[in-house]
Amino acid sequence: MACTEEFYNGCRCSSNGERQPNAILYNILSQKENHSNYHNYSVSQRNCHCEVRRSVCLKTPVLTCQVASDVLVRTVSFMKNLPSFQQLPGKDQLSLLQSGWTPLFILGLAQEGVSFEVTDSPAPSMLKRILLNGQREESDRAHPTLAGVQRLKSCLNKFWSLDLSPKEYAYLKGAMLFNPDVPGLRSSVFIDSLQQEAQRALREILVPLHPEDRGRFARILLTASSLKTIPSSLITELFFRPVIGQADLLELLAEMLLAK
Repeated sequence: MACTEEFYNGCRCSSNGERQPNAILYNILSQKENHSNYHNYSVSQRNCHCEVRRSVCLKTPVLTCQVASDVLVRTVSFMKNLPSFQQLPGKDQLSLLQSGWTPLFILGLAQEGVSFEVTDSPAPSMLKRILLNGQREESDRAHPTLAGVQRLKSCLNKFWSLDLSPKEYAYLKGAMLFNPDVPGLRSSVFIDSLQQEAQRALREILVPLHPEDRGRFARILLTASSLKTIPSSLITELFFRPVIGQADLLELLAEMLLAK
């Protein structure tokens, strides 16, 4: 059954029939009236079996998080090793890092053929809910959903079907990184020229690699546009929250970028 009103009223799917609002423990957890509506929503979001709200986590977090961390390190190294990127003002570098690390990381997953599986997230224990007693710190984070993971996997499958060469990946990463539309850039004109240069280089290498496939360049850019549908929060919570805990991933990336 579709969750059409879950945001306001809690999920109405049949799988949540086991919830009993009048249970003693439920009343204990909801004793503060000003937190009761929030509690109902956060619990239903975590335990809902509808695809949109179904929370998931990595099936093999130790192995997958290690592989993802390696890809992330190589992603930052890719930026640092571009002479044109190093010529930009420090503020512009950080702005491009903030806007571009997610699509570049996903391209890294695709290039290295990283696959992963997810499973339903375990519901928080009753004791933990009692101890939190309405606090929102953990629940405020956007937990990975099955629908979000499926969008990510669909994106990866599209790139794998293109079977890009290392040079195609490199130039595409450059085109994605140098985005002149990022707000607040001081060198937007120069960054725009870098993006055009990367796209031109990508188009030129397609001629000897795929001489009979004239539509390949357009398909690559169209597939790359799907990267914008994957939020950074999904990548952070799915692959890196088990490793970094409460730390701010973007701050860690900035430190990696600026480290000598």
